[in-house]
Amino acid sequence: MINCFRRKKKKYEAHCIGFKENLPESNTVLSLDVENSRYENGPPNRFTRRKSVFAEHYDPEEDEDDDNDKVVYPKSDEQRQQLAESVRNILLFRSLDQEQVQEVLDAMFERKVQTGEVVIHQGDDGDNFYVIQSGIYNIHVNTDQEHEKFVGKYDNTGSFGELALMYNQPRAATIKAATDGSLWAMNRQVFRKIVLKGAFKKRREYETLLEGVPLLQFLNPYERMNLCDALMPKSYKDDETIIKQGEVGDGMYFVESGTVRIVMVNESGEEKEVSKLNKGQYFGELALVTHKPRAASVYSVGDVKLAFLDVQAFERLLGPCMDIMKRNINEYEEQFLKVFGSKTNIGDLR
Repeated sequence: MINCFRRKKKKYEAHCIGFKENLPESNTVLSLDVENSRYENGPPNRFTRRKSVFAEHYDPEEDEDDDNDKVVYPKSDEQRQQLAESVRNILLFRSLDQEQVQEVLDAMFERKVQTGEVVIHQGDDGDNFYVIQSGIYNIHVNTDQEHEKFVGKYDNTGSFGELALMYNQPRAATIKAATDGSLWAMNRQVFRKIVLKGAFKKRREYETLLEGVPLLQFLNPYERMNLCDALMPKSYKDDETIIKQGEVGDGMYFVESGTVRIVMVNESGEEKEVSKLNKGQYFGELALVTHKPRAASVYSVGDVKLAFLDVQAFERLLGPCMDIMKRNINEYEEQFLKVFGSKTNIGDLR
């Protein structure tokens, strides 16, 4: 999570350096740090332009503000649903748990814009992060002191503005509304508290969780840190299906809290519980190691919180543990033997 922010900072710096030499086609949507510098904390009629935020340093470890001091802008059920759909696929929020996502929805306020309005201006200080609800927004970059070049647009979807808030960098481009539209905005302080501090706390929690997983003792601290940053939270209610036998494996899971039960079905359709797993244990890696469909189904027992590692991150980060996971296949075969009295076709299940 925090490492992801560092990588995005490098991407930001590369954008700033490369604008003159490698401008994209005009119909390309750029992942730029382009945000509003006109309003600080809320709707336009409440706030004035902000100056010189770049000297301000934010360390989530030192932030001891009361997390119960929530910022809430009232919304109708329809607005909340629209906003939830808008933020669902934003990479920046993927590491947040459900409670933190609700904080994001609470803390965002709506800003209406008119055709031709400048939402943010290149070089200004960054105050707000934006999620687009509607409208088309053109991206312009100053290539020298006098000329402004159109380099892309956002068309009724997307988000912008996070990098300057995280790194105290000036805006990398100017954003102008090409049509009337609506934006959801979050101010700098709330953004940092929810996203940066939330990511920091989640990494700490995952570090503690993974320290107790014997499989990962072969990872060095740097490798374990990268693994923490790649994990995504998932929550399940009682008796929900987490993994379905026979499906293609898309990742593995670590149990953060609660209990899951492993169930297998043999050739005759007989279903039996193989085992139960609790905090600190993991599952789902077998299909990733063998490149075969899921060998069993997994169901939640009560409320369950899991840390999910997708298959791409699995292959990238858990290479040092692969031999151990392959040896675990024998253990799974023994479990199957105890439950069903035979290892018949377990290879096919894997």
